[in-house]
Amino acid sequence: MTSLIVIILAYLLGSIPSGVWIGKLFYQKDVREYGSGNMGTTNTFRVLGKTAGIIVLLMDILKGSVATLLPIWLGADIHPLLAGVIAAVGHTLPIFAKFKGGKAVATSAGIILAYNPLFFALAIACFLLYLYLSSMVSFSSMLACLSAVVISFFMKDIWLVVVTIALTSYIIYRHRSNITRIKEGTENKIPFGRGYKKENKDA
Repeated sequence: MTSLIVIILAYLLGSIPSGVWIGKLFYQKDVREYGSGNMGTTNTFRVLGKTAGIIVLLMDILKGSVATLLPIWLGADIHPLLAGVIAAVGHTLPIFAKFKGGKAVATSAGIILAYNPLFFALAIACFLLYLYLSSMVSFSSMLACLSAVVISFFMKDIWLVVVTIALTSYIIYRHRSNITRIKEGTENKIPFGRGYKKENKDA
């Protein structure tokens, strides 16, 4: 019974549409109607600005972390990572937003943060490096996920390996439209890193 409660709570946590709620409550804007149309962190930064973006980022990370810790807090017979994955699914298919959600990058990061902080730090370091080189959040997120898969094999934790592969596959699948834009050279870049500087220099 406790495991079922954890599963339901994890999904409901993941379903919280942070970007939508913050946008509507404080900015009278639905982020899904602007920019890329996504309710995630990157589009929130783009549409609502830095403050809103940071708040949404932290909320989405927290969703994954809290869901992952629920089995420990409630003494449920379910692996913490499994609870986290359910939250990630909730983020992409949120009941509170007509099952149209984000891409689960920040929520997945929250899962890893709660489960293995060292692994989280290594994955974030990879993300920041790729972001500096490319100036593309989507590209950096996918590449960091792939790097995390490689790193997970050194952690000697089969659950971590399996879940990292599963989340990476799911995240890349959710980035299908971004992959197309990257191939076409039309993917949005942020004003940070060498990729952005090179683009401005060439222009």
